[in-house]
Amino acid sequence: MEKEKICVIINPVSGNESKHNIPDKVAAAFDQKNFDVFFRITGYPGHATEIAKDAVRKKYKYVITVGGDGTVNEVAKALIGTDCTMGIIPFGSGNGLARDLHIPLNSKNAIKIILDGNIRTIDYGIANDHVFFCTCGVGFDAFISGKFAEEKLRGPLGYLRQVLEGVIDFKSDEYDIAYDGGSLKERAFVVTCANASQYGNDAFIAPEADMEDGKMNVSILKPLNAIEIPQTTLQLFTKNIDKNSKMISLLTADLTIRRSREGVMHVDGEPIQTGKDIRVKIVPKGLKILAPKNPKREKNSKENIFNSLTRWLGV
Repeated sequence: MEKEKICVIINPVSGNESKHNIPDKVAAAFDQKNFDVFFRITGYPGHATEIAKDAVRKKYKYVITVGGDGTVNEVAKALIGTDCTMGIIPFGSGNGLARDLHIPLNSKNAIKIILDGNIRTIDYGIANDHVFFCTCGVGFDAFISGKFAEEKLRGPLGYLRQVLEGVIDFKSDEYDIAYDGGSLKERAFVVTCANASQYGNDAFIAPEADMEDGKMNVSILKPLNAIEIPQTTLQLFTKNIDKNSKMISLLTADLTIRRSREGVMHVDGEPIQTGKDIRVKIVPKGLKILAPKNPKREKNSKENIFNSLTRWLGV
């Protein structure tokens, strides 16, 4: 019987931790399995996408990403709409997709999730032809993504420094927003389209977002004053930002953002220059990924069973 193939794509420069022992760990984990494991090292931006496309052409079963959100995005967009399934061993500064999927940040435990073989099929988004899996948006978070791209100190501390310095210089813009069933015009500090609930680093911009519901949660945060920044930041990291009095939340599959001028937007944390109009849509069930079962779906399933049982019993 011919063995199935696995491609492990390692980004050597993502995050701050060494990855030198990852090949040995993965090889040992799959030693008794019916797989051939091949390791590839990325050498430049976009290389992970090229490697992943080659794995699809060669009908590999899994492509495992060892890196951060940028590497995950590069690999994932090559796998959408294919039979190839992605695994993640997180090694980034934010690890947004891995965190939202409840994939452990510890490499040994992340490999165990891959071995468990539970496959979920998640949605993805497209913003002006740019694919994203967690979030995209305009406003302060896009402004900070441009600053953070140049930051030498990675992780939460580097991000926090850019936020504290950037909030002084940032000026809110006015946006015309059209969505399924309505429209609005608002001056906003942030407009974020969320397929996943967080940016990364457990910063939850849309706590109720679900990557398997065919919709995006849109978070529109009105301009903040200096006094409101600390409380808003606390809400962001405690899953309570949706309770902020200046937050407008929408649920839609399709959205158009119109602004007064061209500028930066972020796509999964990567800054991209784009035009005045930004069209965002969600594509349902586009990516197969190895991850624990969706806790939101499990909770809803249990609630539905309980409600059905109580109705049947006449309680």
